[in-house]
Amino acid sequence: MTDVMYVYRSVSMVLSRQVGDIMDNHYCIYICGVGGQGIIKTSTIIGEAAMNQGLDVVMSEIHGMSQRGGSVSTELKIGGYNSSIIPNQAADMLLSFEPVETIRGLDKVNSETKIVYNTHPIIPSSTDKEYPSVDGITKTLKENFKHVLPIDGTRLAVEAGSVLSLNMVLLGAVTADDKFPLTKESVIDAMKNNLKPKFHEMNLKAIESGYKSIKG
Repeated sequence: MTDVMYVYRSVSMVLSRQVGDIMDNHYCIYICGVGGQGIIKTSTIIGEAAMNQGLDVVMSEIHGMSQRGGSVSTELKIGGYNSSIIPNQAADMLLSFEPVETIRGLDKVNSETKIVYNTHPIIPSSTDKEYPSVDGITKTLKENFKHVLPIDGTRLAVEAGSVLSLNMVLLGAVTADDKFPLTKESVIDAMKNNLKPKFHEMNLKAIESGYKSIKG
């Protein structure tokens, strides 16, 4: 099966299922990418920001092999959940750090899910398979989902001072969504509490650039 066919099959499987009931004042975030992109830190900051706003939050264990650059995902549920696992088609937000990882996360989305993803690919050195067209991935997603928000997060991170601030760019982008339960201010406070002061200015710039890329 080609990678393009996999994109279409993943989308078809999502669209063929019924959207599960999602309770008001509850919010599920599925985060995915590859090891080394700051996914763990992102989840920690979101969790702390939620608690600072007086919201209950549970987070799943990390899946994948982060030390080896393999696929990594975390699941956060805000608002009084008991289980940390997000059922299929129940995510309110899919936040992806890499285009192909976005495809892998489609089982978690439904027709109303916000799909925010970094368009810069990470091409594995361990495979000779051709990487699918990022433009093709974006086109297919936009044809099948209502809320698709691609962002060149890697470029914005470099402009902010370091590619390592990619996670803060993407955090800024999700806070621009009106339905996201956390404020940009609470995310900034949590960022400052989790990073050394010498990194605050760069990551604050990254958050602002991600926010503006969505809000304009």
